[in-house]
Amino acid sequence: MSTQKNPVVYGTEDLLVSLCNSVTRVLNVATQTQISYSGMVQRISKTCLKPDIGCFVLFDGGFSGLVIINFSGAAAMEIYESYMLNMGMSKSDLASSFTSDEVSNVMGELMNQVVGDFTGKVRRELQTHITQNQPKMLALNKEVLLSVDANLDQPEARRVTFYTGSNHIFYLELAIDRTEFIKLYDFEPQDVPNPDELIAQAHGAGAAAPAPAAAQPLSETDELLKSLGM
Repeated sequence: MSTQKNPVVYGTEDLLVSLCNSVTRVLNVATQTQISYSGMVQRISKTCLKPDIGCFVLFDGGFSGLVIINFSGAAAMEIYESYMLNMGMSKSDLASSFTSDEVSNVMGELMNQVVGDFTGKVRRELQTHITQNQPKMLALNKEVLLSVDANLDQPEARRVTFYTGSNHIFYLELAIDRTEFIKLYDFEPQDVPNPDELIAQAHGAGAAAPAPAAAQPLSETDELLKSLGM
């Protein structure tokens, strides 16, 4: 099989954009607010957990790496409050400080959804598989240097700035092994399953199922055999 003359190459920045889109997609839906990210990316030499809330997730498989998201207290509280209010909670029932365990738990769950969305896209679009660990959320009062223990031979690190609807800032940092995905042949990425469509299809299949045939009247011979227990 011959390869294309100009094969499509999917590199570090492409993975980063895919991850950033997962962040905005999940948080926009969860909070019903507008989360955006900068059009500029920083090359960095190290990844760090920083105040006020830091989250990190390790992934491994087709490629290995580390994702860190550092929230300011104001950004974390805005996302937490918007999410909980969107879930139907009342303002009086919400935690009042970003150091609350409830805030860390909710933000950890949101980050789990973000990375889950990202790993799903990697599986569909790059035809490889990565696994993730459970996100760890930490309330911090000072910077913590965090290196990835994932056997990276040529690590690359990037940082992207995000903005909440109220212009509070948080940062995403990605550290992965230098890698490129080269398309060997054309293929169509799998579509994202739509739960509503699957349910509708299941209902349609049930409605289209043929009704059981009406019982045919017994002949005189059949009635005689039946009366004899045969």
